[in-house]
Amino acid sequence: MRAGVVVAAQPGVEDLAVRAEELGLHSFWVNDTPMVHGDPFVALSLCAKATSLIRLGIGVISPALRSAPAVASGLASLNALAPGRIICGVGTGNTARRTLGMLPTTAARLENFTVALQDLCAGRLTEYREGDRVRDIRFLHAGAHVNTADPIEFVVAALGPKAAAVAGRRGTGLISFGLLDPTAWHALHDTRRHAAQGTPRDPDSHTGSQADSYVVTSLHLLDEDEDPHGDAARDATGHLVPSLLAFAADTAADTPAFAEQLGPEEREAVRRLLDRRGTTATAPDRHTKLYPNYLGRIAPQDRDLVLPSLMNTLALVGTRDDLLARITTLEQAGVDELLIQPVIDPRTEMTLLAKLLT
Repeated sequence: MRAGVVVAAQPGVEDLAVRAEELGLHSFWVNDTPMVHGDPFVALSLCAKATSLIRLGIGVISPALRSAPAVASGLASLNALAPGRIICGVGTGNTARRTLGMLPTTAARLENFTVALQDLCAGRLTEYREGDRVRDIRFLHAGAHVNTADPIEFVVAALGPKAAAVAGRRGTGLISFGLLDPTAWHALHDTRRHAAQGTPRDPDSHTGSQADSYVVTSLHLLDEDEDPHGDAARDATGHLVPSLLAFAADTAADTPAFAEQLGPEEREAVRRLLDRRGTTATAPDRHTKLYPNYLGRIAPQDRDLVLPSLMNTLALVGTRDDLLARITTLEQAGVDELLIQPVIDPRTEMTLLAKLLT
């Protein structure tokens, strides 16, 4: 399986991209969560100039936060700096929107957005709508400004069938956060494949040239006799668990089905998280309390929130043989690339990943 890394945009990010390339990693991604992290286009511009081989990804862009013309311009500009190395993840904005106290957008809007990006980034005409006003648009100049000749890879963020079907109809890959269940991956791939059947393809289009699957997770290699749920393992991978608990707490009012899937211990952890953050599941400003330090290193006093059941669900923790066995199972389920989101020491964690998989 291929290996890559996901980080937050911040000063010095290009140095991490250089190191990832030196280690032989396949891709280097930057989050797009405007009110939590830095800007991915600024970060990847620096990475593009500092590297020459590694693929550069944004994960993921929401149509509810950025317009298609602006995103296409940014992507095609990056493609001019790093020809053929750009990956764009698109999604409904479950995190990026909720950090604003807003709901994610619809699958239909996501699909229209993806169509527009694919068209514009390939130099084609596309339909652009604002309210009742609809116009056909395209890049009015290319040359040194933007690169629409080299293909950009698109992937749709999916945890369920609606987004997976968008990926199938648009011929894109998939990216998913913390989805380590092989059965779930089989279901996503089946949905994508069925949605793709009968979808007409433009022979001159870049659409469908790449349809890989990526899973974002965290990784911790156990020392001999180390507790798999001890402080070291929780610190290395625990940032994924509070992100799920925060999502469960935030969506309890408008999307109760998600929280209802949790067991009693997980629901109690959600309650403790709300209490510690000084908010409630219905407070209008709960997003300002739940999402600070999102995907950042957990505080020692919050280690108890990192439940073993959720660690096992979201992260890869184990001996070398344990990790390779789980990764092999994911690969057999159709996952092409493992992306880790390091939080303690990115250089050390990238080196571990490279040694494990490359």
